[in-house]
Formats: sequence, C-alpha cells, structure tokens
Amino acid sequence: MSQQAHPHRSNAPAGLAEAGLDLRILATTDLHANLLAWDYHGNRPSDQVGLARVATLIRQARAEQPQALLFDNGDFLHGSELGDYLAETTPVLRSGRPLRTHPMIAAMNALGYDAATLGNHEFGFGLGFLRRSLAASNFPIVSSNLFFKPTRGKPLSQPFLLLDRELKDRAGQSHRLRIGVIGFLPPQTMVWEGRYLKSRASVADILSSARELVPMLRAQGADLVIALSHSGLDLEPDGPGALENVSAALAELDGIDAVIAGHTHLVFPAANRSDIAGKPVVMAGFHGSHLGVIDLRLCQSAEGWTVAGFHAEARPISRRAPQSGRVEALVADDPEIAGLVGHAQEVLLSRNEAVLSQTPIPLNSYFALVSDVASVRLVARAQADHVAQALVGRSEARLPLLSAVAAFRAGGRGGPENFTAVPPGPVRMRHVGDLYCHPNSICALRLTGREVALWLERTVSLFQRIPLGAKDALLVNTQFPSFNFDMIDGLTYQIDLSQPAHFEACGAVRNPEAKRICDLRYRGEPLQPDQVFVLATNSYRAAGGIGFAGAVPGNVIYDGAVSNRKVLADFLSQGGAPLVQDAIPRWRFKPMAATSVLFESAPEAAEHLAEVAHLQIEPLDITETGFRRFRLWLG
Repeated sequence: MSQQAHPHRSNAPAGLAEAGLDLRILATTDLHANLLAWDYHGNRPSDQVGLARVATLIRQARAEQPQALLFDNGDFLHGSELGDYLAETTPVLRSGRPLRTHPMIAAMNALGYDAATLGNHEFGFGLGFLRRSLAASNFPIVSSNLFFKPTRGKPLSQPFLLLDRELKDRAGQSHRLRIGVIGFLPPQTMVWEGRYLKSRASVADILSSARELVPMLRAQGADLVIALSHSGLDLEPDGPGALENVSAALAELDGIDAVIAGHTHLVFPAANRSDIAGKPVVMAGFHGSHLGVIDLRLCQSAEGWTVAGFHAEARPISRRAPQSGRVEALVADDPEIAGLVGHAQEVLLSRNEAVLSQTPIPLNSYFALVSDVASVRLVARAQADHVAQALVGRSEARLPLLSAVAAFRAGGRGGPENFTAVPPGPVRMRHVGDLYCHPNSICALRLTGREVALWLERTVSLFQRIPLGAKDALLVNTQFPSFNFDMIDGLTYQIDLSQPAHFEACGAVRNPEAKRICDLRYRGEPLQPDQVFVLATNSYRAAGGIGFAGAVPGNVIYDGAVSNRKVLADFLSQGGAPLVQDAIPRWRFKPMAATSVLFESAPEAAEHLAEVAHLQIEPLDITETGFRRFRLWLG
C-alpha cells in the first residue's frame, strides 16, 4: 500500500515536508481476552489468535520506527474462555495467593500501551469487575461518550487525553508534540449492558460528542487528534445500526487526523480502499488476528504541525495457504507476554476437561444455516427447561413455551475454523463454550404470535432472494451475522426463498408486506397472530436486539441473571433430554423445482453429510479463504 498525501492538510514548502517528523501509531482491537494462541473449544494451539503473537509484531514495528504510540480500541477483557474464567472466579497463584492483576492488563502494561478505550463487552461482568481489572493498568482509559453519575473514588475513564511526547524530526531536531486522544463506544451499549449501566451511566452519540471535543482539544494545544472508535465502518445511514457503526463518518470530521476503528471484527485497509475522507483509518481484525499500523509524516508550518502524508496497513499474525487453505503462522509468541498467564491457564484447561454428559451423535454447526441441527436444538431445550422451572407458580407457566437460539459459530468472519464441533462421546466443560460462546444470560419474553412470526422474518434476512430455477445462486447474505439467525424450537415452519426479505441485514424494514415464513405451526396447528407465548432467549435479544419484534423491556417476564452457558452446563450435568437427532426437522426451505444454491462450511463438513441426509447437498471445492463450498438443491 503506497504512501498517500493528505489533501488540504499542509501548505508547508516541499523541502520542509521532506525534513519533517515521522510518527507511527500502533493499534489492537477486539482482543476479547485472547492473550494466548490457544483454541479453548478444541483444546489445541491456534495460529490465528493471541496478544502474545501480536506482541511480536508490536516489537518488530517499534524496531522499525521507535517513535510510536500504542493504543487499544476496546473489548479487551471479555470473550475468550480465559477471560470468562478470570471474571467468574478468583484464580490463585501456585503460592496460594489470589491473582491480583488481570493477565490481559499485565500484558498491556508490559507492552507499554499509551492508552485504551472501552468496548461494549467491557461491561459484561459488571462495573465492579471492570474497576478492579482497570485499577492495575499503567495506561489511561479514555471514553469520550460515556458519562457516569458522580461517585466517590477514581473515575473509570477520562473524556479525553492530551499526551505530550518528545519526538525528533528527520534532521535530528527535537520537538514536543501534544497528541489529543478521544475514544468512543456504541450508544447501544446502554441497551446491551443495561443491567449494569442503567441508572449509573449514559452513553451519548459518537459524532456529536466528537464535534464538541475536537475543537476543545485543539484549543488546548493538540497538534494531532487520534480517535479510538469502537465502532464499525459499514455505516448504513438509514438503518438501526447507523449510530453503532460510525467510524467512517468520524473520519470525515474536521480536526481528526487518524481513526482506529473496531467492533465489527473486520480488517481495514481493504484491498480496494486504503483511506476514508483522505485520512488514515485502520481496523485490526479481532482476537489478535492483526496489528494496525499507521505511519504519519508530519511537517511544521506557521499554522503548526500538519499531516503531509500517511501509510496505513493491518499486519496479520497468520496467513492462509492459497492451495490447501490451511493456516500458517507468520510470527511466534512473545515469551514474556505468553508467560503472564501462568497457573490460570493450567487450572482452566484442567477444569475444561470435566465430563458433563455423553452424546451418541456429533453436535456441530456445519449445516446450521441450511437445516435444523442437534447442536442448536440442544441449547434451545436447555433454555426452555430452565425457564419452565423458573416460571413454576407464576401465571405465565400456563402459556406455551418456545425457545430461540442461533448457531453462534457458523463460519462467517471467524473463518472455516469457526464451527461448533463436538464429537460423539463425552461432552466436556469446554464443549459448553463451543455450543454457546457468548457470555449472555438467560431471559424470557412474553410475545404474541404476530411478534413471533416477525421474529422469524428477521432471522431469515440471512438469505438472499433466490429466483425459481436459479442455478448455483449464492444463498447467504455475508453482511448478516449468523448470531442473528435464530431457530425457534417448539414451532415448525418453512422458509420461502423466492420471496423478498422483510428486513435489511441491519434490522431495518425493507419490504413491509414481504413474508418468507410460511406454514408456521405450533403443535401442528397454524400459529394465530393473537396467541400469547413465552419465548426463552438471551439477555442480548431481550435488551432490544436490532429489529427483533417484541424485544423490549416491557415484554421481559424473566431475567435470570444466570449465564446461558451455565444453563446449558447444568442441563447436561443433570441428565437433560436425550441427545438424539430428531427424524423431522423443525424448519426447512420451501421446495423450489430445479433450483440450486451455494453455501460455505468447514472442509470437515463433507464428512458429516449423513447428518443432513434429508437434504440434497453436494460437496464442491475448497475456496481461497479455506471454506468448502457446497451445492444445495431446493427442489
């Protein structure tokens, strides 16, 4: 990626620009407590994740350019088995003393982060755990649109930072630069984490907060302004996600010189674009897959320091071999960072091998986007069982009970390794995280049949519209995350792919009259719009998941504050329901004669076609991204 001149940024003479100053910005984002290069679900090493791997890239980048700042863009504390274990327990050292510094914080301290911002997942285990974790940090936390009500003690974060750094120009002359740093998290955090933030804090709009702060930073002498934006780049101006993914719009604001983006787990710069609004922007993937690097070439004029040019890239820790599709490591662990986990890793791995139950069949998600599968149904039944017990003695216990679950690990941005894969035999503790990878808690909603039908219409926005007679049309809309594709256990239904989607991928209504869900039945009878149901689901949905009908606080009848993973673990350890493949699938595609579609799954999925023998599926080739393509006949 070639260096670019920044338009309208400098009027300095060419000679002065050549003798200017170089500053490198390094960035991580969405680490999700992946400190080590380890796959906790499969209990094996992984070359695709880990701050220990990124640390090697950080040290290399600093060796190339010592004048560097290192930032994290949020979601660094939660999301891996290690992160959840550290939050749910109080690990001890071999000496018997409690582990007082969170290993992620210890690693970030060791790497010398200059600052970090908070992501929405930082609040997933409550403010107490977050405060205790951050108390050991040697770097400041900036969060410019998060406002807490006055409390005693040290504030959790600062609204902005002014970092003074002594830097040398290319001629060896020293200069003192003041770098302004602002940080943002999605306003929807108040909905997603309302249990912990409601009545304690508020989250303002990102763009309005930036418009207010940038002139203030400039007035206080900021030579540069860097925005740490835990927000995506795929802005849809008219959709519900517009306030969530605004990093591109942030780059367009005057006074901001560089943007670190995140939240949506993508990589930027992309092959066909390297800047936004003529400014450097970087998004460093997720789980430590990349290191974001922005090189700024600064020059000084009578108006102060300006950006004369820049180069931005996302450096990967691994690559996928073009022929085999296999992952190859590009760097090794940094031994200092890898050594900071210590005893906690050993205890976690030992705990993860505990046997909870047995399964006579494989539990996987290889075909969860084209068929009703046992792995998803198992989680649905665990949720329903828990909610049924919780409602005993309440009037809602008389209502019919449904359960909504998505296949969270179904490829997509996570790659061909991102599938649930539990073999027949012992179901271990680590498999619970494989079956349900998010730290949600169990909830239940009271919904009408009309809302249930619309809930399903929202989920089937996953699929492209398929014309009758189409040959090898692409089935899945890649902009739609699989965690929004719910199956509702307790109902039977068909999906008519010939019809347009009712909703956009982001949840906005696209075609208000469109219906893809047909032959929708409860206990064999057509579902009535005015029927009332209890729907077991998770806290993310119940808090107002984008576009899901009836997902409003007023419809919540049960908020268990028990994690869905614990619900599943308890269900398994207490016997649960027999883990067998049902002969009749709960949902299927409406037949379309002489019509075929293509979808992707893991290479290993070809060995599991017998589990979907009721479908006409043909295995095809391996793609450059490592997925195996399959053809599905809809006739």
